[in-house]
Amino acid sequence: MSDSPSAETSTRDAVLSVIRQRRTIGSFRPEPPARELVLTALEAARWAPNHRKTEPWHVTWLGPEAIAAVVDLNCRIVAEQKGAQAADSKRQRWLAVPGWILVNCDRSDDPLRCEEDYAACCCFIQNFTLALWSMGVGTKWSTGDVLRHADFPAIMGFDPTRQRPVGLLWYGFPESVPQQTRRDMSEFLRELP
Repeated sequence: MSDSPSAETSTRDAVLSVIRQRRTIGSFRPEPPARELVLTALEAARWAPNHRKTEPWHVTWLGPEAIAAVVDLNCRIVAEQKGAQAADSKRQRWLAVPGWILVNCDRSDDPLRCEEDYAACCCFIQNFTLALWSMGVGTKWSTGDVLRHADFPAIMGFDPTRQRPVGLLWYGFPESVPQQTRRDMSEFLRELP
């Protein structure tokens, strides 16, 4: 930390501002953010709290072929559930996303460790999204059906007995930023004597 109280206040205010202002982005401008921005965010993400310092996260940066394969799989799923028109609409939306990252988590036979590691990966993702937001890059954390499909691990090249997906993270410069509210703290906070 800084020696100056005003610098500490400035840092605190900046962190709180990023946390409060971050939004899930549904549509992105077409130009992808610079690779260096994403690497900077991944560097910050790896400092997520994780019990026993397991660092259970695995990150896959998807290129055009991998993205196309995931989009095709998702369209197959959507077509089965909602028909070809819905699948085509989803294809267009997904192909417009400029950047994709997959975050997987180590599996463990120990149920407690499995839960702790999943929580650590969620913290990793939160760090990643906040770091990107601080640089003007928006994200959407997707946990949809495609991640649970039997064909997904082969497409992404991971062993589902050793890892499980935590989320597909879409990123890019926001086309628009939605407004958001949260319930008042009095609605969820209680104190015990």
